[in-house]
Amino acid sequence: MAFLTEHDKIYTTKEDICAHVGDDYADFMGAVTPPIFQTSLFVIPTEDNGVGELGYNYTRVNNPTIAVAERKMAALEGGEGALCFGSGMASITAAILHFVKKDSHVVMVRSIYGVTRVLLCDYLTKKLGLRVTAVNGDSTDEILAQVRPDTALIFLESPSSAVFKLQDLKAIADFARPRGIGTVIDNTYATPLYQNPLTYGIDLVCHTVSKYLGGHSDIVGGVTIGSRQRIEQISGERFLLGANMDPHQAWLMIRGIRTLPLRLRQHAENALKVARFLEGHPYIQRVIYPALESFPQRELVNKYLSGYNGLLSFVPDGTPDSIRKMISKCRHFQHGVSWGGFESLIVSISVGAGKEDAAASDVPVNLVRIHVGLENAGTLIEDLGQALKYLRQ
Repeated sequence: MAFLTEHDKIYTTKEDICAHVGDDYADFMGAVTPPIFQTSLFVIPTEDNGVGELGYNYTRVNNPTIAVAERKMAALEGGEGALCFGSGMASITAAILHFVKKDSHVVMVRSIYGVTRVLLCDYLTKKLGLRVTAVNGDSTDEILAQVRPDTALIFLESPSSAVFKLQDLKAIADFARPRGIGTVIDNTYATPLYQNPLTYGIDLVCHTVSKYLGGHSDIVGGVTIGSRQRIEQISGERFLLGANMDPHQAWLMIRGIRTLPLRLRQHAENALKVARFLEGHPYIQRVIYPALESFPQRELVNKYLSGYNGLLSFVPDGTPDSIRKMISKCRHFQHGVSWGGFESLIVSISVGAGKEDAAASDVPVNLVRIHVGLENAGTLIEDLGQALKYLRQ
């Protein structure tokens, strides 16, 4: 784990934080880029029974390269400390386990990342007897109405996966905190550049590093940010579970964070052009992208989001077979399940799903999700245009 230093706090803009927080040049022999401490062990003085003077003894516990990444994330999110994990799911799991115990009740947004939904509604329900209530997530009153005396956690994802629903973070945090209910948010979509839930009272913020924080589709990782007290507690749990990030992954994460502001601006510029093209296409029923004026939760968008990215969804007017054919005919949009890298991707989220299956995840039937990458926007629009013709062939 790593906490912000007084020197870190001299950087106040997001761009400066991305570029310089955690880069202690004097400690790293003047290196502009921090070294990769690719070691499992740090030797310590024989009279010291714990950790050495610099606070390191074993990479499963802590590592200088990982600490640089953690300090950057703590500063970007407005937290006191951060913990890097081997995957986004590891960070989310640690955050959930921090609040729940046997037979706890959890309120979750229905449209959260599918694997998180399985973790809460299946695995932890069977293992710990969790009782989970799923809500649509676009109504604060609905979320708060499901809170019970045994509610331990409200799990949010705002904007949420695939349909990008937003929750009123401050209203939920103001309700939960006085009642001793934990709040966790998956903030991967907004990134720490465009939304900082801790400032509204949310307890823990999680990110999947393989998305925009990495940005190059070459790492898997996660990070959880919060107060010093919570991060210290979760650090002990990470130590027991062995879920620390690898130093080389942390180094790649640092590299990605340095260019995050520039990349996100280009992703958003491209995505808005693509979204407007899709909105005007006769074969498209609906486009879901928070930057569009047609997005239904404009009030919450204006309140919480300070920018956008390259991920959006749309509902084509076609049969499941014609939609699959349309996807297969894309030349520049590659078929892939992830997002946040330099490349453009397309994937069916609920194509051919029944109404019950779609309702369970709060995703419209026949939804297609695309990630608009860093290629030329005109090339991507042309690609979608030729592929959409197959909805009618």
